[in-house]
Amino acid sequence: MRIIRAGVIGTGFIGPAHIEALKRIGGVEVAAVASLDTERIRQLAAQHQIRSTYSDWKALVDDPEIEVIHNCTPNNLHYEINTRAVNAGKHVISEKPLTMTSRESGVLCDLVRKQGVVHAVNFNYRFYPLIQQARRMVQADEIGEVYLVHGHYLQDWLLYRTDYNWRLESKTSGASRAVADIGSHWCDLVQFVTGLKIRSVFADLSTVQKTRVKPSAHADTFKGKERRGGKGKEVRIDTEDAGVVMLRLENGAQGALTVSQVSAGRKNREWFEVDGSKKAIAWDQEEPNQLWIGHREKPNEILLKDPSLLDPEVRRYAHYPGGHPEGYPDGPKNLFMNVYEFIRSGKDPRKHRPDFPTFFDGHWENKIVDAVLKSHKLKRWIDV
Repeated sequence: MRIIRAGVIGTGFIGPAHIEALKRIGGVEVAAVASLDTERIRQLAAQHQIRSTYSDWKALVDDPEIEVIHNCTPNNLHYEINTRAVNAGKHVISEKPLTMTSRESGVLCDLVRKQGVVHAVNFNYRFYPLIQQARRMVQADEIGEVYLVHGHYLQDWLLYRTDYNWRLESKTSGASRAVADIGSHWCDLVQFVTGLKIRSVFADLSTVQKTRVKPSAHADTFKGKERRGGKGKEVRIDTEDAGVVMLRLENGAQGALTVSQVSAGRKNREWFEVDGSKKAIAWDQEEPNQLWIGHREKPNEILLKDPSLLDPEVRRYAHYPGGHPEGYPDGPKNLFMNVYEFIRSGKDPRKHRPDFPTFFDGHWENKIVDAVLKSHKLKRWIDV
C-alpha cells in the first residue's frame, strides 16, 4: 500500500481528532502539523511521532512531501487555507463550515473544478454504520415516499453567561453560530439519508445570552464550561444561541429543526426522524448503535449495529461485531478511509462520484445558512 503523507493545520478540539482517526485507517502518515500554539504542537508531535512541525501554516502547505491538507482551523481561516492548498495542487479535507460565506465557498467550488484535486468536508456523522443503513433503506424504498422530517440538535456547553469560546465571535466564526455550527450537521444528515435537498426555510432565531464574560485566557471548544469564576470582560453577542427552522424538501415534504447550544443536560443530542408512507426511522447521535424503525401494522423495531444485520454495502463501516459499540471517533475514520481510498486509486472527482461529502456539499450548507439568516431577518419563507 502506497503511504500518503498528510499535514494537519490546527490543534484545538478537532485537529487531534483528525490525527487519531488518520492513525487508525492505515496507509497514511501524519507527517506534519501546524499551529501557533508551539507547546501543543510539540506535545502532539511527540505523542504521534510527527516528524515536522510548523508555526506558520503556509510552510506546511508548501511542504512538497505533503499530499493532503487537513484544515482544522477556526472558520475565518478556512477560505484562505483551502484556497492556497488547492492552488498548490494538494488534496484538502476541510472542517465545516467550508468558508464564512457562500460567495467564498462558490469560488472554492470553481477552483476545485479547475484544479481537479480531491476535496472533502468533515460531515462525519454520515459515516456511522446505522446512518449508512438508514440511507440504504430509503434508497431501497423501504420507507416509501418521504412525508416529513423533524428533529433537533441540542447542546448545553454555552448555557451560562460565563461560557465562552471563539465560536461566539462573529468575526472569527461567521454571521451564524448555532445553525452554522451544529444545525449544518443536522441538515446534511437529513439530506444524506433521504437523498432530498432542502429547498426553502422559515427561521426564527434567538440570542439568549445578549452579553457574555470573555475570559483573559483562551478557552478550548467544549472546555470552557469546566472553568468557573466568570472573571473577564463583558462583551455583546451578535450570533444566535438557538433557533427553530421550518423547511421544505425538494419533493414537497415538510420538516422542522430545533437547534440550541443552551439546552441544559443535552450534551450533543443530534436526533432526527424521517416519516414515510411505509414506515418511519429515527436515530440519536448519543445512542448511535441503534436505529428505531416505526410501523403502523406491527410492533416497532430497534435495529442494533451488527454487521450481520446490515446491508452488505454498509458492513464495511461497522468494524466490530454486534454488541461492541462504535462511536464518534469512528465517523471521521470512515470518512477519511473513503477519501484516502479515492486518492490512492487515482480517481478524479470531476469524473468519478466521491463517496464522501465534498466542497459542493459544504457550499450547499452555506447557502442553507444564508437562507436561514435572511428568513429570520425578513420573517418569511426563503428559497435556498
